[in-house]
Amino acid sequence: MRWQLSAMGMTGRDSRYICLNISLNGCSVILTSSDISALLLSVRVASVATFVSLPFAVAVAYVLARRRFWGKGLLNIIVHIPLVLPPVVTGYILLLLFGRQGVIGYWLDSCCSIVLSFHWTGAALAAAIMSFPLTVRAIRLSIEAVDTRLEDAAATLGAGPWSCFAYVTLPLALPGVCAGALLGFAKALGEFGATITFVGNIPDETRTLASALYVYTQSASGDEGAFRLTLVSLALSVLALALSEWMAQRLADKTGLR
Repeated sequence: MRWQLSAMGMTGRDSRYICLNISLNGCSVILTSSDISALLLSVRVASVATFVSLPFAVAVAYVLARRRFWGKGLLNIIVHIPLVLPPVVTGYILLLLFGRQGVIGYWLDSCCSIVLSFHWTGAALAAAIMSFPLTVRAIRLSIEAVDTRLEDAAATLGAGPWSCFAYVTLPLALPGVCAGALLGFAKALGEFGATITFVGNIPDETRTLASALYVYTQSASGDEGAFRLTLVSLALSVLALALSEWMAQRLADKTGLR
């Protein structure tokens, strides 16, 4: 595979644009500047979404795996609602809550000058919410696989709940945490419905890889662009899933969990 960055001439409003030429076994895929912008924005949104939501995902997964309390079933339902709810509905709810006139969005705008709707940070919020259930589920299964007798032994030796979690449970569940984070990243990378409903499809601001692909499909001459972005999306998804599986297996070998 050969990557080549080059400048090429154009006629029209922009006299020049940057393209990325990816050559694989003689076949070339040329990404235009708008494609690269959408790709970089998607990676940025997915990275922020994963980084911000991961601590909450670990906390919720631990509570669901280890604690018994009234309302546990309700919490589990709330966490997994984005998996079964139409993404457009999720995006509309976010717009109602975090829009400029929303219950939370109005307060954030007036008090903290934070605007989420029609901004890339809003895309990160939508991606985080849509990927949250997958991340929580992977981490929860990993925590449930940890032998509780090890935690009990640590407690009898004087370890408190936080120490027990930090030095026993979390290290043993680390393969699932990493796998869940990468799985959530892959989901956030391809999020479309909630994102386009909440933040729109603004070039260089909220136009991610998925929404750029959608724009190509709405154009009579967009087949070539749609095809190359499909290849890029497929490659990124396969890479993220393969990396998730490899990292989980590698960490499982190191910790002795199989």
